[in-house]
Amino acid sequence: MADSIQPFQSAESNNHNSSKVFNMDLEKQNKEQEVPVMMVETEEVEVFDYTRRAQWLRAAVLGANDGLLSTASLMMGVGAVKQDVKTMILTGIAGLVGGACSMAIGEFVSVYSQYDIEFAQMKREGNTQDKDKLPNPYTAAVASAVAFSVGALVPLLAAAFIKDYKVRLGVVVAVVSLALLVFGGLGAVLGKAPFVKSSLRVLIGGWLAMGVTFGLTKLAGHVGI
Repeated sequence: MADSIQPFQSAESNNHNSSKVFNMDLEKQNKEQEVPVMMVETEEVEVFDYTRRAQWLRAAVLGANDGLLSTASLMMGVGAVKQDVKTMILTGIAGLVGGACSMAIGEFVSVYSQYDIEFAQMKREGNTQDKDKLPNPYTAAVASAVAFSVGALVPLLAAAFIKDYKVRLGVVVAVVSLALLVFGGLGAVLGKAPFVKSSLRVLIGGWLAMGVTFGLTKLAGHVGI
């Protein structure tokens, strides 16, 4: 009886071992058929925030237009009562220096006030990590002063080498008119406004400013002020 049980147990053991080996082969085969997982590293692409340029672009365009128009109007006003080129040029230089300083200080104070308000709001919200996105008052001030100086140089250079009084006035008006059209068109492009309408608006405004300054100064000179 014992002899008959032993072969039966041996056969059962062999079947168990064979089943175990078969399962191991299946697992090995499944592992070999598995598709390896590719680890793809994603690179963070830095998106440039164009709104950060808005502050100094605005200051630059406005500064150039103000420098052009205010200096030209000053030169036209003085030219209404003083016909020598030296007086007109000195007036333009004084307007350039004073206007550039005024624009820089005004822009600095204005933008710094905006910076303080927005930064205080960030601190209340606990979101000070976005501090770099705030407008930079130093950048705005420098851009405004440089742009004003560039604009003011246009009428100065136009009048510097012309001795004849009437020709000098005509050249200043023509050159300034062309520059006004350019600045008006640039402002239209930056502001997504109608190009022709914006340029003409700036040009007509410039003519009015120079005309009023010339006329009132001429009148003041005649009445003996």
